[in-house]
Amino acid sequence: MSAVHDRASATPARASADDVLSEVLATLRLTGSMLFLVHAARPWHSWAPPAEAFRPLVLPASQHLVSYHIVTCGGCWAGLPGTPPERFDTGDILVVPHGDPYFLADPPDAPRTYDGDEAVRFFRRMAAGTLPTSIEQGDRDSTGERTQFICAFLGCDQRPFNPVLAALPRAMHLRATDAAGDRLRHLVDFAIAELRERSSGGTSVLTRLTELMFIEVVRRHLAALDETSGGWLAGLRDPLVARALSLLHAEPARRWTIEQLAGEAGTSRSVLAERVLAERFTHLVGLPPMHYLTQWRMQRAAQLLAQPGRNKIVAIAQAVGYESEAAFSRAFRKSAGVAPSAWRRQSAA
Repeated sequence: MSAVHDRASATPARASADDVLSEVLATLRLTGSMLFLVHAARPWHSWAPPAEAFRPLVLPASQHLVSYHIVTCGGCWAGLPGTPPERFDTGDILVVPHGDPYFLADPPDAPRTYDGDEAVRFFRRMAAGTLPTSIEQGDRDSTGERTQFICAFLGCDQRPFNPVLAALPRAMHLRATDAAGDRLRHLVDFAIAELRERSSGGTSVLTRLTELMFIEVVRRHLAALDETSGGWLAGLRDPLVARALSLLHAEPARRWTIEQLAGEAGTSRSVLAERVLAERFTHLVGLPPMHYLTQWRMQRAAQLLAQPGRNKIVAIAQAVGYESEAAFSRAFRKSAGVAPSAWRRQSAA
């Protein structure tokens, strides 16, 4: 049996829901990009074009760019074009997961003073390191209110399957928390200190902080979901669906049936248990369990194809539950849009 299959089969048979989130995040190739601090004097308006306009400049190797901003002092207004602006106060977080254009401003109707091309040029210079990591915006001589916020950008894979990204809305407003031991507050303090007093290895520190802060944002979003929420992350909060996800992720190469999954997730092999699991899983995750398994297998395969060492495609096929390379190749092309060999070449490039 191949080394690839050995590693895949070595996953513990009973992974927790927390482990499922960690495993999925590990396959998405999270890559920190830019992180900088903005000091804005009222009136001001900061606008970002669609992420795809500057993603090739700042993270050309990533398929997708996520933007998020954390208000560290003062307050402002923010949102997507065509939607009512929302008030953001100290500690609040704006996340734009799907690449939409967006703005931050104070007051909310402050005029935009630059166009999309100028915004792209700014991001190019910031990514190239020709701008300071702490910048001023608005009227420096203004006596109006001032706002400080962190801008962070993160790359990730979007194809063949990114359940975390798919579960997030177009824009997220996470409110500040006064909870003791708030991990995100410590990360933000660390980032501000690094931005103000740069030292050796600072770029690496900031990119890692970008990744860590985004993961903590996802965890906070997950913790805030209620019983009426839907989506893959909500599935991790549901005991039955979370157990099913843990089982599928623990043994993706296994020839699962809905009967087996219902029996092990709910300790019952009755027809009713199978129906309840299938309906509950589909309602929350958005896919029937076996369809989800296929998509997760393709994501795992994409990760293995991108790894150095050039494992044979037939070995990767076996590692994700396919007995023949041909069947695996057909499934992968249907999910990813390209053949496994082409995906490997693109990842290498």
